[in-house]
Amino acid sequence: MVLVLVIGDLHIPTLTHDLPAKFKKLLVPGKIGQIICTGNVCDKETYDYLRTIAPEVHAVRGEFDENTHFPLSLTIPHQSLRVGVVHGQQIVPAGDADMLAALARQMDVDVLISGGTHRFEAFEFEGRFFVNPGSATGAWSGLWNGDATPSFALMDVQGPVIVTYVYQLVDGEVKVDKVEYRRPDPPKDSIETAGAGRTEVPAGW
Repeated sequence: MVLVLVIGDLHIPTLTHDLPAKFKKLLVPGKIGQIICTGNVCDKETYDYLRTIAPEVHAVRGEFDENTHFPLSLTIPHQSLRVGVVHGQQIVPAGDADMLAALARQMDVDVLISGGTHRFEAFEFEGRFFVNPGSATGAWSGLWNGDATPSFALMDVQGPVIVTYVYQLVDGEVKVDKVEYRRPDPPKDSIETAGAGRTEVPAGW
């Protein structure tokens, strides 16, 4: 079991000064094995803070990140799953499910994590799982009217199963919801083909 913090679009200090205090009380060192950040951290101090929560931090570059060395995309293996990470600049219109699915196919990943919209989403589409942690600070976005709801996600990776817990700050209180994804089994003939010694890999693996 691996517990992964999925977080992004913090925009500190450009749009807001800090994470909500109730989120910081939850994000304590020692419980989280890995952090995946969808970008717009934006400064070194905030990135260093994330590294105090977990030693392994994977971040992609948002349009407001000071660190230009963050990659535009990442692929991270998690046991039998392949997890792709992008900020979301590649997705037009922002958050579009068909465009996300096309990118997931291109990256050959089972799970695609993206940001940029400042709005949490978690859904299964075409056998793949898509997660957008939203903005952890509830930073303003030109895509919507008003501030976004502060949110982040914790993913519990158990082999081909991911249980995602979304934390949202609603009316000053932390609300938690759960979404579960299980990677579909490959077609039976693909398993038999693989067992015959051929090197073909079933689609979606």
